[in-house]
Amino acid sequence: MRDGDRLILTCLGLAVLLVVLDGLTRGGVAGWAQTHLPGIAHTFGLWAGRIGLVLAPLAVLPLITGILGRFVTLPGICWTLHDTLIRGIETLTRSIGGAARWFALGLVVVTAVIVVQRYVFGFASTKLQESVIYMHALLFLLASASALLNGGHVRVDVFYSKASDKAKAWVDLFGTYLALIPMSALILWSSTGYMASAWRILERSRESDGLPFVFLLKTAIPLFAILMIIQGVAMAARAAMTLAGQKTPELPASLEAEV
Repeated sequence: MRDGDRLILTCLGLAVLLVVLDGLTRGGVAGWAQTHLPGIAHTFGLWAGRIGLVLAPLAVLPLITGILGRFVTLPGICWTLHDTLIRGIETLTRSIGGAARWFALGLVVVTAVIVVQRYVFGFASTKLQESVIYMHALLFLLASASALLNGGHVRVDVFYSKASDKAKAWVDLFGTYLALIPMSALILWSSTGYMASAWRILERSRESDGLPFVFLLKTAIPLFAILMIIQGVAMAARAAMTLAGQKTPELPASLEAEV
């Protein structure tokens, strides 16, 4: 199984289980969620915010070690920490990105079904039509960090591809802290209230027969920002190790062929 397959299968299994339980309890699961889920989400959000504030200073560690490590010798435990950080973050990024890739297949299949329904049978399903919007949004939002890891984002620096490893490391290090993290933090800050208001009422489609998961879709926006920030930290940690002359963890297979 490829990265993310177990994650997507787990999510699908959980969704099916909830649907079955809701049917067996005659809407009991949906009623419980309507009553308790906003409060649980609010508490989780508060704790997640506090944990984020506590861990935020660690995000600048690669910047400090990258600059210092270029000129002085730092303890080996410092680079061991960087190696562990990189491996942990990139494992998470690959898993989520691998799961998100299935939305591309879902888009093709569902779009084909919608076309056949409309032009062959003269029938239209609002839920199916809205699911295309969901899958399109989730594909790009959840796979963006994986694309960053695999070098899939467009670079405007025309000199980067021909630069030395040390020069690339400097670009990655300062690009992360001057552009990537500030922009992602702005998206996170501006979307948190947007998401919270959706969870407060468990926002659903404006169409009566639409999907009732708008609050989950909006959650993908701050999640996108968080994934980009932590993947940016991993990229900066790689750059710091390169500048210090340390061996970095293996690149994804898609990049190893290019190096």
